[in-house]
Amino acid sequence: MVARERDGEGRRAHAAMVGVQLVYAGYHVIAKQALNVGVNRVVFCVFRDLLALSVIAPLAFFQHRGSPAQARPPPLTWRLIGSFFLLGLTGIFGNQLLFLLGLSYTNPTYAAAIQPSVPAFTFILALMMRTETVSLVSTEGRAKIGGTVVCVLGAVLMVLYRGPAVFGSGELELDVHSHGVMADMSQPEPAGPLLYFFMAFGLQKWHIGVLCLIGNCLCMATYLALQAPILVKYPSSLSLTAFSYFFGAVLMVISGVFATNDKADWTLTQSELAAVVYAGIMASALNYVLLTWSNKILGPAMVALYNPLQPMLSALLSMVFLGSPIYLGSIIGGLLIISGLYLVTWARHKEKLSGSGIGVSYVKCATESRDSASHVVKSGALASGPFISLSRLWNVPHES
Repeated sequence: MVARERDGEGRRAHAAMVGVQLVYAGYHVIAKQALNVGVNRVVFCVFRDLLALSVIAPLAFFQHRGSPAQARPPPLTWRLIGSFFLLGLTGIFGNQLLFLLGLSYTNPTYAAAIQPSVPAFTFILALMMRTETVSLVSTEGRAKIGGTVVCVLGAVLMVLYRGPAVFGSGELELDVHSHGVMADMSQPEPAGPLLYFFMAFGLQKWHIGVLCLIGNCLCMATYLALQAPILVKYPSSLSLTAFSYFFGAVLMVISGVFATNDKADWTLTQSELAAVVYAGIMASALNYVLLTWSNKILGPAMVALYNPLQPMLSALLSMVFLGSPIYLGSIIGGLLIISGLYLVTWARHKEKLSGSGIGVSYVKCATESRDSASHVVKSGALASGPFISLSRLWNVPHES
């Protein structure tokens, strides 16, 4: 019965990740229409993050009110608060701000092309932290690596190769990427002491932009990789997301104050306000809660692997709602993405059936002792053996 419930929970987590990418793709379509008039990008992120926090925080506050003590999240410690700050710094603040800077110094095509590196970075970090392990001698291990590579290549192909139009016609195109700030929100390039500091060493703006985009992908990968072991110690995904978003929103507000010189930058048109509402409630509040919950069940490597679905879903929605054509490159890339996801999902399922337990699922049972270091949650089942312990997992985010 327990295994059946966990299998059902795993299926719901996979469905939730598809829904997350669909929400992001829908936001790309909305932003294409609403935000092409030149809103300040940092100000947009400030409004988006504050709205998301105003939705998540009350839900997290009332979630456990009236619940028995054993069902409530553990008490806050300075270590937990520091972990929440790291998550807000990487997954919300650094993730969004570095993408804005990188997009300003490069171009939308390059910014979109580098986003598929998020699953690869996450997979590498998960291997380094031993929250994901791979056996190269097993068929399942090779399938996981091959599926990850195929999935990333499919996303890159969609960005770099267009080909002839297969469905629809015309020149209307949609620049897609994995964040809620669209490429056509045109505005002057940001400048400041940090830019001039790097240029003093001979770096051009393009090089700085590339470094920012790589940092953006590393931030998202770090967020997913660090969040999984923290969920073992603090299993309330909603409260964890709320605390992380609090720190990320505070940092973004501070950046917004320094990034604007005119009060007019803080005004929004009706279409921009609609985009902020969708971004704050759907693309931020809902998606980050689902990301955290799915990360607890599927693990960071599997969650990140759904990221390449965004270009495919964005192309499909843009054809339906904007009349944009679907090109051959999008079809081939989409098939590769689906094939890669299937390979990795199949490999993880086979591992679970065989009991090899490669790959980690962070399902935390309510009856499990939080201080136990003798069991580890992996592949949807508690097991002991030569795998990393819960205490080791918890220490990972704090190693220097």
